[in-house]
Formats: sequence, structure tokens, C-alpha cells
Amino acid sequence: MSKKLVEAMADLDEDLVLEEVKALVGQKVPAMDIIASLQEGMGIVGKRFEEKEYFLSELIMSAEIFNEASKLLGDGTGGAGNAGTSKYGTFVMGTIYDDIHDIGKNIVTTVMSSNGFNVVDLGVDVPTAKYVEAIKQYKPKVIGISCLLTTAFDNIKECIQTLEKEGLRKDIKILIGGGPVDEATCKYVGADHVCKNAQETVEYSKKYMGIN
Repeated sequence: MSKKLVEAMADLDEDLVLEEVKALVGQKVPAMDIIASLQEGMGIVGKRFEEKEYFLSELIMSAEIFNEASKLLGDGTGGAGNAGTSKYGTFVMGTIYDDIHDIGKNIVTTVMSSNGFNVVDLGVDVPTAKYVEAIKQYKPKVIGISCLLTTAFDNIKECIQTLEKEGLRKDIKILIGGGPVDEATCKYVGADHVCKNAQETVEYSKKYMGIN
């Protein structure tokens, strides 16, 4: 573990992060060890966000720095969001059908990826069948459904009911999020939890998977 890299990542010092990653690569440090240091720094960023020392802009910035640093590692990482770098399990995420908003979804997938999850991004306007297919293929323990339109709440409900009928519901937790989504929405659609931001998604997923 590179203490210098961990601290640079935690402090959002992009220049120092990239400089240190290049130095470690030059020293033939394994890519996975470098990723581990970056993820350790991301963990500190998450704590600072929870303590309101950092805000959403810093959270997004940290994910962008992580991605830039990962690019310097080439094929040794398998890509920041691939299973090759996943410390934890797979997280499937998409914006429900009839909704094409992607900003919130993109922030969540990026932050989840940079915190060690293997992220499968289904995109926007995602039909129920695509969720069913992804769950059968990737066997995630947690999935995320994004929605910024109240008119699409019934679509989330339909999706979750279909997952239940397909026998896929009992083994996963379903997280929902988006501007108009609240606890009442969660109860209405039959989801497990409302995540107000990307960091809450990370923490809930870690807790459910038994990760400290």
C-alpha cells in the first residue's frame, strides 16, 4: 500500500495522484496493488463526504481522478469497472424504461466502480427484460434502478414484480434513487432502500455484502 498515493487520492490532488501512479508503474508495482491504494483513498473520500467535509462535487471529482489514474495502468487492471479489479461483488444499474435521464446513474456507477465494485451499466430506458437477463447472467447481490420521472414509478413497480415472479427477488437487494424518489416511493414500488446519493449506495451495498 502506497501511503503517499492513498493520501493524494483522499486529498483529491490529481497531479500528485497521477505522478505517484506513474512512479509506481515505473517501479513495476503490480496494477492491483496500485488500485488497492486508490480504493483506500476513495474510502477516505467517502468518510469525508459522510462527515460533510466533502460534498457531491468532491465525490464526482474523486471518481474522475480515479478513472484517470486507472487509465495509466493499461491492461493490468482490466478497466476500472471490470471484474478484474473488483474487490467486492457485481452491481447492476440502469435508468428504468420511459426515462432517459443518465447523470445520476452515471455518477453512481462511476463511484461504485472506483470503490471496488464490478459495475454493469445497463444504460437508460431499460426494459424489465433487460434487468431479468442481467440478473440471471451476472448474479448480482444488489441492483440499482434510477428514475427522475414520477410517471415512471409504475414501471419500477412492474419491474420489481416481474423479478419476484421470475424467482429472482429473494436473493438481491433493490436500491432506487433519483430526484422525486422517497420512502413512500420505495414502499409503493416494493424496493428495499432509497439511496439519496452515490456514497449511500456504496455504504449500503458494502453493508449488505458483509464488507466493513
